Amino acid sequence: MDRISWDQYFMAQSHLLALRSTCTRLTVGATIVRDKRIIAGGYNGSITGGTHCIDEGCYVIDNHCVRTIHAEINAILQCAKFGVPTEDAEIYITHFPCLQCCKSIIQSGIKAVYYAEDYKNHPYAIELFKKAGVEVEKVALKEMIIDNRQKEKQQFVEKLLCALGDGGVDKERVVDLQEQANNLFNKHV
Repeated sequence: MDRISWDQYFMAQSHLLALRSTCTRLTVGATIVRDKRIIAGGYNGSITGGTHCIDEGCYVIDNHCVRTIHAEINAILQCAKFGVPTEDAEIYITHFPCLQCCKSIIQSGIKAVYYAEDYKNHPYAIELFKKAGVEVEKVALKEMIIDNRQKEKQQFVEKLLCALGDGGVDKERVVDLQEQANNLFNKHV
């Protein structure tokens, strides 16, 4: 049996953390690692005790949700809160970090950034990482341990079923297919 690689293991952890995100615009997870050990994790969400995007919608200013703290910052703050040094650590993130997170990563002493998906990769962030000597590498999640697109797939199947119903497919057949989809997605109506 082949074991999952370290990169895939830590990236899977970041995708798992992203499932805790409360922002409806983008779910992001981040895992900070030192010496092949997880030292912190974070996801994008509101301040402790604050209103969440999933409850009242995103609070968008200049095309950014200002209600949330980004996953990378939450992970770095977790280290600060518990006195865990980030010097020479690595961070695994589901998406390329924004410019502000890039600067925080550099300032925290993290030496390598591994991200799974491109997301508005800012040229200045790339330049700053290079100047600071921070290694940056795209590491897509290859192991399908976690289905990070389940909600999207479920919505797609529901649209297909509606189209089938609107297209004249036998109503009983559509109901049967809907029941199968509900079972597949573990959704009980």
